[in-house]
Amino acid sequence: MSHVTEHVVDPVRYAKCIEVSKRIRWDIDRDVIRGREFDFGKTFLPAGLSKVAQLPFLSAAQARLLSQVQGRTYANMFALVERFIGAKFMELGRAQALGDQVALEALVRSTDEELKHQEMFRRLELMVAAGMPGGYRFLPQPNDVAQAVLAASNWAVLALICDIELFSQAHYRSSIDPEAELDPLWKDVFLFHWREESQHAIVDEMEWMREDERLGPEQRDQAVDDLIGLVGAVDGIVQLQAEADAGWFVAIAGSPFTDAQVQAIHSTVLAAYRWQYITSGVQDARFLELLGPMLNAEQGARIHAALAPIVGGSVN
Repeated sequence: MSHVTEHVVDPVRYAKCIEVSKRIRWDIDRDVIRGREFDFGKTFLPAGLSKVAQLPFLSAAQARLLSQVQGRTYANMFALVERFIGAKFMELGRAQALGDQVALEALVRSTDEELKHQEMFRRLELMVAAGMPGGYRFLPQPNDVAQAVLAASNWAVLALICDIELFSQAHYRSSIDPEAELDPLWKDVFLFHWREESQHAIVDEMEWMREDERLGPEQRDQAVDDLIGLVGAVDGIVQLQAEADAGWFVAIAGSPFTDAQVQAIHSTVLAAYRWQYITSGVQDARFLELLGPMLNAEQGARIHAALAPIVGGSVN
């Protein structure tokens, strides 16, 4: 891959994001929750994301419970990443305060929506906790993670944010939306989340391209190392939470498992989380289309080598 130094950042796209943001604006209580509770007789996270089909020894009830364990963490993970996404949007907005006012409005609206999403996911955690056994732990601390992420270069942080918001779109379209048997409230949460995140992904893309324009060769090379470090940090979080969630599921599943089955549960949950939070993003066609022209061949090879142990060498 050869680096192409010129991107087309169309300011009209910022205006379009504002127009769509106004048109699709939703309220947590009026539009999403609507007085409902979660139905724990239903699946939360669909099998395409949870990988429960890889555990054929689970009963139907156990497979459903594992989808709920993973679905609980899925919502908490989005609350986690939206902490640093919102902070970065605020920072970008401050930098634009006396510049392009249309871009500024798009960034301010995105910040407001990310704060709303965090509130929604905090409320959902309380609602889910009321209907599940005790003992669940969400281990990463949002502020600690945000501070660590935001210490990296702007280019690397924007790359990670763009990746996250693109894979959230892909998950909804390919796995959540087509699945008719999911809990209706859980499904609606991610329908409304998807509607606003689809605009954020466009803003992310343009801000990332703008940042790429500012970098010299040495700065970009360092930014690539920063991105590799961030992906490694995400994998550390994924491993930590997968271990906790698999252990909790084994404890509450209601019947004993063999040692081999316990190991299979742990490895499957880890594989599912790596797919959800890393592989599905770095293999996203739009993400690769954006990233590719920013890198030279050596930088692309470094990223590929860093990802190979996580995704099994399947990155294209």
